[in-house]
Amino acid sequence: MAIDLKYVLVVITGLIACSSCSSLRKMGSKDASSSKPIVKNNTPHKITFLDNIEVRPGQMITSQHKTSGMSNSPMVYAQSNSLPSNIEKVDWLQLKYAIVMDASVETLTNINLFRKIDEWWGTKYCMGGSTKSCIDCSAFTVVVMRDVYGTNLPRTAQEQFNQSEHIAVEDIREGDLVFFHTNGREVSHVGIYLANNKFLQASTSGGVTITDMNDRYWQPRFKGAGRVRK
Repeated sequence: MAIDLKYVLVVITGLIACSSCSSLRKMGSKDASSSKPIVKNNTPHKITFLDNIEVRPGQMITSQHKTSGMSNSPMVYAQSNSLPSNIEKVDWLQLKYAIVMDASVETLTNINLFRKIDEWWGTKYCMGGSTKSCIDCSAFTVVVMRDVYGTNLPRTAQEQFNQSEHIAVEDIREGDLVFFHTNGREVSHVGIYLANNKFLQASTSGGVTITDMNDRYWQPRFKGAGRVRK
């Protein structure tokens, strides 16, 4: 009888030990699962709207403007490092034309100039025109130089070239005139230099627009630059 009782006690002890091991294994499994890394979904950046511009980190979109060489898509991209940290204090025209000109916002300080550009943007070209219905290149430079810089210019591109002080390419700055010969050797086209190798013009193909000086059409036709004193 004593032997049987001892046997029973051994069996019961073994069963309890097995049960404890099973419980420990389950607890270990639960602990292991809780140590798995938590994957967080990346939430999209908040979009801020400034008039006709949609601004996101790394890109900016304008629904209105495009320049020669750009695609027909209304989406224009700019690097995020071109946006200032105090973006809420920047004039929306600075943001818009920083995109168009691929320039740093902080360099575009002449707000009156960009207001004038925005006022005339896209106006059609016509020879002899001088209104917002249509305008030619030299009439447009007359308007901008008068209203923004307080400088009076003669009417034609050749006259503006003759009156201006000719300057080297490396000395060109905002407000200087840039001249081109589109038919023959004489000056037949004029624009206004802005910044970052871009100039403002009333072109026969796109009307009032901003173009790169290295444009494959305009570069070989560049005649020179001039500065007109007040």
